[in-house]
Amino acid sequence: MATAPIYVGTPKSWHAALSAANTNRDGTGTIVSVVSGGTAPGSRIDRVRVTAKGTTTAGVIRLYLSDGTNIRLIKEILVTAITPSASVEVWSAEVTFSDGLVIPNGWSLQASTHNAENFNVQASGGDF
Repeated sequence: MATAPIYVGTPKSWHAALSAANTNRDGTGTIVSVVSGGTAPGSRIDRVRVTAKGTTTAGVIRLYLSDGTNIRLIKEILVTAITPSASVEVWSAEVTFSDGLVIPNGWSLQASTHNAENFNVQASGGDF
């Protein structure tokens, strides 16, 4: 048991790209790893930002937590239909984990997109 608080020692930014359609909510299908927990004791994620690379249709971005064996859905982010232009920004959203999402060593944060559209996923936090 820890006797002193542990803080993020190494700030990090992780990146992943989504493009393959996956309508499943049960952790099956095409899922992309965004963050793998750092060496013991792991990593902390403060926020995840998802940005479309172009036109979007109504859909969902899903975030999962995997312990290496089981994959659990932890958050769905609704995507709205947007056709970007010089006066309309691409779709984007941000999820903030106010107390931090702790990813132990051997665990990972994963993501998928409901529709076959292109998204960048960026997570901010750090390793303990």
